[in-house]
Amino acid sequence: MAFTVQEIAAALDAEAHGNTGLTVERVAEPAMAGPQDLALLTNPKFAEGLAQGQAKVALLWDGADWEAMGLEAAITAKRGRYAMSGLSRMMDPGQGYPAGIHPTACIDDTATIADDVTIGPYTVVGPRAQIGAGSVIGPFCHIGADARVGTAAMLRDHVSIGARVTIGDRFWAQPGARIGADGMSFVTPEASGVEKARASLGDQGEVKEQAWARIHSLGAVTIGNDVEIGANSCVDYGTVRDTKIGNGCKIDNLVHIAHNVVIGDDCLLAGQVGIAGSTRIGNNVVMGGQVGVTDNTTVGDNVIAGGGSKLMSKVAPGQVVLGYPAVKMDMNLEMYKALRRLPRLAKQFSDLQKTVSKLGSKS
Repeated sequence: MAFTVQEIAAALDAEAHGNTGLTVERVAEPAMAGPQDLALLTNPKFAEGLAQGQAKVALLWDGADWEAMGLEAAITAKRGRYAMSGLSRMMDPGQGYPAGIHPTACIDDTATIADDVTIGPYTVVGPRAQIGAGSVIGPFCHIGADARVGTAAMLRDHVSIGARVTIGDRFWAQPGARIGADGMSFVTPEASGVEKARASLGDQGEVKEQAWARIHSLGAVTIGNDVEIGANSCVDYGTVRDTKIGNGCKIDNLVHIAHNVVIGDDCLLAGQVGIAGSTRIGNNVVMGGQVGVTDNTTVGDNVIAGGGSKLMSKVAPGQVVLGYPAVKMDMNLEMYKALRRLPRLAKQFSDLQKTVSKLGSKS
């Protein structure tokens, strides 16, 4: 896959300099770039790496002196990392799935497959399922009965879409993603120790052994447009109403979204985030790795939660939080500083006790 410098610059709405007819075939880090590579150098502090490679052309920050770097050509962008989005899309070689429907795929006669759909080996498409035009369904996937997948979807291998799930256009799912698992809903004949402990904040009362009865998931999952789900992540069915994920959400690997959760638009959830049942997440919310959100709570629009935070109660819109339990980030840092001072304060207090005790004994 080869492009000229001019072609790349035009696609990125960036500026081309020097020998714009120069052709590149790959993208590489500066120190590892060869003569046919486009070196990525969007941050000046990594400029010294360019001399270690053999690149003739680089993607540089706006205003960079490319000629002083010994390059034959350059592409400059006002926001380099954003330019990488378009560049990586151009240069992505894809997964190499052969076009068309593989003969080993098992497709129900009542399923609707639109034009230009690729379906890989051993994939199962259930009764009345619908797959939109231009979608790519990798090997060993499963799309359940009455499920709907929009146009231009990309499902990597071993993706599971449960029955009755509805997904919008341009959906991406990484290997092992599971959309439409049953929610963890169980109940005991009488109030359990867990219910009593929650109501009393710690006292489970008389312990009584009881068996757990399943509450079946009657709801489904609804996912908007331009959503991406990471590898081995799971989105549970709703109990009665659907679990919902809004447009433009990007969800990392090993994320769990429980039953009845509602997530707004353009949210970003990093790896190992866990959102408990019936929680509502606003728009443009960002959660770092291993953030946990308790059930039946609300997280407002534009909230940012730092990695490892545990959101135990409602978070107001626009807050930046950190910690367990999560509080405003500046407050968390002050609490952490105070915690680090405790050993010193304890020693000072002990010394004061000894001093007071000596003075008392003299009197």
